[in-house]
Amino acid sequence: MLYLVRMDVQIPADLNPDTAADIKAREKQYSQDLQRSGQWRHLWRVVGEYANYSVFDVESNDALHACLSGLPLFPYMKIQVTPLAQHPSAIE
Repeated sequence: MLYLVRMDVQIPADLNPDTAADIKAREKQYSQDLQRSGQWRHLWRVVGEYANYSVFDVESNDALHACLSGLPLFPYMKIQVTPLAQHPSAIE
């Protein structure tokens, strides 16, 4: 199943800079692992915002929830999920 996911990151200004750097490093590794596995198919930055649009390809809602809740930045994110279906006019 494909999902379009928007993630807006809202790290508290008073979070220790070393803690924030550690979380971001773990986030990068985790997200790249999901990309390599094929579950995180696309990742685009939203210009001018600390946000992204991503496409996930996972077998279920529960699998997507597991991927997203495993993100080290998850506690600092607002996430919107849109399930996607094949469009009848698509050529692929």
